[in-house]
Amino acid sequence: MNVSQKLIQVRLLLVSFLLILSTMVQAQFNFTTNIDGTLNIVDYTGSGGVVLIPSITNGTPVTSIGPGVFAGDEKLTSVVISNGITSIGISAFASSSLISITIPGSVTNIGTNAFFDCVSLSGVAMSNGVSVIADYAFYNCASLTAINIPSSCTHVGNYAFSSCTSLYAISVDTNNPSYSSITGILANKSQTLLIQCPGGHYGTVTVPESITNILPSAFAECTNLTSISVNTNNLIYASYSGVLFNFDKTSLIQCPGGKTGTFTIPNTVTNIAIGGFAYCSKITSIIIPNSITSIGIYTFPFCSGLTNLTFPATVTSIGGEAFFSCSELTTIIIPNSVTNIGNLAFTSCSSLTNLIIGSGVTSIGTEAFSSCPINSVIIPSSVTSIGDKAFEYCGRLRNITIPNSVTSIGNYTFENCTSLTDIIIPSNVSVIGTNDFYYCTSLTNITINGNISSIGASAFQSCANLLTVYISGNAPSFGPSIFDGDTKAIVYYLPGTTGWWATFGGRPTAFWLLPNPIILNSEPNFGIQTDGFGFTISWATNISVIVEACTNFINPTWQPVQTNTLTSGSSYFSDPQWTNYPGRYYRLRSP
Repeated sequence: MNVSQKLIQVRLLLVSFLLILSTMVQAQFNFTTNIDGTLNIVDYTGSGGVVLIPSITNGTPVTSIGPGVFAGDEKLTSVVISNGITSIGISAFASSSLISITIPGSVTNIGTNAFFDCVSLSGVAMSNGVSVIADYAFYNCASLTAINIPSSCTHVGNYAFSSCTSLYAISVDTNNPSYSSITGILANKSQTLLIQCPGGHYGTVTVPESITNILPSAFAECTNLTSISVNTNNLIYASYSGVLFNFDKTSLIQCPGGKTGTFTIPNTVTNIAIGGFAYCSKITSIIIPNSITSIGIYTFPFCSGLTNLTFPATVTSIGGEAFFSCSELTTIIIPNSVTNIGNLAFTSCSSLTNLIIGSGVTSIGTEAFSSCPINSVIIPSSVTSIGDKAFEYCGRLRNITIPNSVTSIGNYTFENCTSLTDIIIPSNVSVIGTNDFYYCTSLTNITINGNISSIGASAFQSCANLLTVYISGNAPSFGPSIFDGDTKAIVYYLPGTTGWWATFGGRPTAFWLLPNPIILNSEPNFGIQTDGFGFTISWATNISVIVEACTNFINPTWQPVQTNTLTSGSSYFSDPQWTNYPGRYYRLRSP
């Protein structure tokens, strides 16, 4: 065999190998067709490891990687994207085990969350061509140590490199028309806008004189940053004790994530920006001045070292996620001045055992105290609504007092409160929501006052120790599985109320025998009727009850009006003479 024949044979083998490789690559993906006839990858079926993403299959160009194609893939290690792919979709590689990726110059767009939570990703080769790096694109890529913004990039989204705790500097190609780098911090070209401090940046950052605007996410989760200083000639920003403020120190913008110990907010401050103390995990105590009237949303989340906090009496609201996951807080006293506790305000404060809610609070938001080990709670009479999941997974909650002022309780509100032993639903609540007391395994007694109209699905499911359910009104409608697993429970109802059968929600029913006769003031026949003023008397079967009346409630002289025999535990009383008196008051007594 001569040299020419050998070369032909090698080429044939190479072509055969490439055809086999092409077929193998094609077999790893599922595609859809774009409007222009090119292909979009929608699913990856391979075994992980090193993956080549093709730019052509069966002669048809592949141009895009769709949303979530590799999301959560725990076997993926390295990806090479072929030249010809133009976009990487939303969450395309999110939470995968990816270690390195090669992005060619044909890619112009890196989608939102594209590499979100790729904690092993340490190498990113990004060629010139990328124009958009969307919001959260490389969020929490904790192993990423270096990144270069190519000259083609014209947009870097919010939090694009936040929580990249090993990323010490963001470099920018000197020919980039939109961005520049200031000591490793991403800024716009003219250095008037500070965009992103990399999460691994440590020590001190100095904001130069030229900066007139700083994005809210600029210093997000920079947990190694100990101090932010500002050039004294800057007329927009100022620094005090290493914390960033506006020029006149009325707004606290950002406390650096690495700041330690106690911090006293100056009394010039009237506003704390969103995320002002986010991830300041080394601060142990914060002193809030009387100049603060509102704790805004996401103000102190993940301050995991915070042990001491006192609200001044000037604060009127606590915003959503304000103290989310402040895991060392043990005691919270909410002052009477506060009227609103926002959604997730204290969620996952995993050491919070003592809670006092002030008398001015009117609403408790969704998941406000979810997953907190609170022992007991007294909800003040000012509160009218308790949001969904407000006390969900509060596994140590033994006692909670809900006042009659509460008219609305959301869904899943007390789910998995496994230490709660009994609960009284006040008379103004008309609906018990879905899963409200699901898996409250220590719950033995429920008293539902007033006239509940409906009980949601699985409301009391898996309350294995539930013995008694007392309902004072007519039988409410109910969803499926409300008492599933509650094999010991008996539902008790008052004689004279309606809609009851031998069972309710799959559990047996019985008369609720009271120690004294009562007037049912929540049923339809209570009050003024065509034949007089009337009401139902409830007590016990075949017992006589005397209705007495008076006309002066302050200095009463009670006179018997009628003796009633309670057949089946109830009797209806009607007074046709009530119109003959300017005022008429009634009471019951046994003979």
